[in-house]
Amino acid sequence: MIRKYDRRLLTILSIVFVQIAGAALILPILPLFAERKFDLSPASVSLLVSSFFIAQFFAGPLLGQLSDRYGRIPLLIISQLGSAASFFLMAAAGSAWLLFAARVVDGITGGNIIIAQAYVTDITPREQRTEAFGYIFAAFGIGFIIGPALGGLFSSWFGPRFPFVIAGIASLVTAGMCLMLEETVQKDKVVLPRSANPVRGVRPSASGTGQLIRLSPTEVMRNTPLMLILAVGFIGQFGLGMLQATFALYAAAILFPKASINNTNLGVGLLLALVGVGQFVTQTWLIRPLKERFGDARLVILGNLFRAVALMIYAVFTSPWLAGVGSLLFAVGMGLTMPPLQTLATRTVDESLRGGVLGVFQSAVSLAIIISTAIAGVIFTAGATLPNWTGAALSVVAILPAWVVMVRANQTALVPCPTPCPEE
Repeated sequence: MIRKYDRRLLTILSIVFVQIAGAALILPILPLFAERKFDLSPASVSLLVSSFFIAQFFAGPLLGQLSDRYGRIPLLIISQLGSAASFFLMAAAGSAWLLFAARVVDGITGGNIIIAQAYVTDITPREQRTEAFGYIFAAFGIGFIIGPALGGLFSSWFGPRFPFVIAGIASLVTAGMCLMLEETVQKDKVVLPRSANPVRGVRPSASGTGQLIRLSPTEVMRNTPLMLILAVGFIGQFGLGMLQATFALYAAAILFPKASINNTNLGVGLLLALVGVGQFVTQTWLIRPLKERFGDARLVILGNLFRAVALMIYAVFTSPWLAGVGSLLFAVGMGLTMPPLQTLATRTVDESLRGGVLGVFQSAVSLAIIISTAIAGVIFTAGATLPNWTGAALSVVAILPAWVVMVRANQTALVPCPTPCPEE
C-alpha cells in the first residue's frame, strides 16, 4: 500500500511542490523582469522561457538513466542544487545572457521531477503507481495555485529580484530533505548487457556487465506500446503548450475585450488558478476511484475527452464564467491523462529501466511544449480561437492511439515475459 511509504512519499511530494511552486513563482515575473530590466523584445522573452524546455529535452533522458545506474538520491540532490544555482544567478543577473544561462542550467539539471517519478515507481507496486503519480500531479496543482500568488506579492513588496532568492532558498531546503530518503537503487544492481533488448522485456542475467543502461532511439521506436504512449503524451502536451502560450492573449481578445488591463490580468490569473484547483481535486479525490473502476488505459481516453470538451468551450463561448468551467474540465482532463500514461510507460520496459523510460517520456512532452509554444503565436494570429480548436482536434486524435494501448493492455502484458518465465 502507498500508505506504507508515507514518509518517503511525503518527502518526494514536498520536493515536487517546491520545484513547481518555485517555477510558478518566477514565471509570471520573469518575462516582465527581462523586458523592463534588459529591454528584451517579446520574441527574446519567449526564447528565454523556451530555453528551459529545450535544455530539459536533451538532458531529461540522461538524468533518468543516470539515476538508474548511480541512484535516485545523488541525482535528486544534484538536480536541486542546479535549480538553486539557477535561481540565485537570475536574482543577481546584470545582463540578459546571464538570464539565459541560468535558464539553461535549470533545464539541464532540472530532472528532479523525472527522478522523483522514478523514485515513486520504486516504492510503489505497479497497481498503485497511477495513484502515486496522481499525488505528484496534485503537488503540481498546489504549486501552480500558490506559486504565482506568492511571486506577485513578493515582487510588489520587496522588488522583482526577491522571488528568485526565495525560490533558490527553497531548492536548497529540498536538497537537504533528499538526505532523509532511503536509496532505492541497489549499488550492486545487475543491468543488461548492450546485446540484450530490455525494451522487449528480457530480464537481467547474473552475468550483467554493470554498464549504464540506455534506451536507444532504435529500441524506443521498436517498442510499439511505448511509441503509442509517447504519441498520446506528445499530443496532449502540444495542446497544453498552445494554451499556455496564447491564453492571456485569447482572454484579452475574447473573454475581457472591454476590461481594463488590471481587471484582465486578474481575470486571467483567476482562470489559471482554477486549473491548479482542478488539478489538485482530480489527483486528491477523483483519480483513485476512477482508476479502480476504469483502469489506466481507459482513464487516458476519458481524460482526452475532457480536454477536447474544455478546449471547445474556450473556442465557442465568450463568457468568462463558462471559460472557468473550461479551465476546470481541462485540468481534470490533464489530471486523468498524464499519471496513467506514465504508469503505462513504465510497463513497456523492464523494471530496471523505469528511470530511463520516464526520461524518454519527459523528453517527448518537453518537445511538444517547445514546438507548440513556438508556433502558437502564428496560429493565434490567424484566429484568436484557432489554438483552442487545434488543441481540441488533437485531443480527439489522441484517442485512437490510446484506444490501441487499451486493447493491447487488456489482451496481454505490455512487456512480454521471456519463455519460460523466471517466475514459473
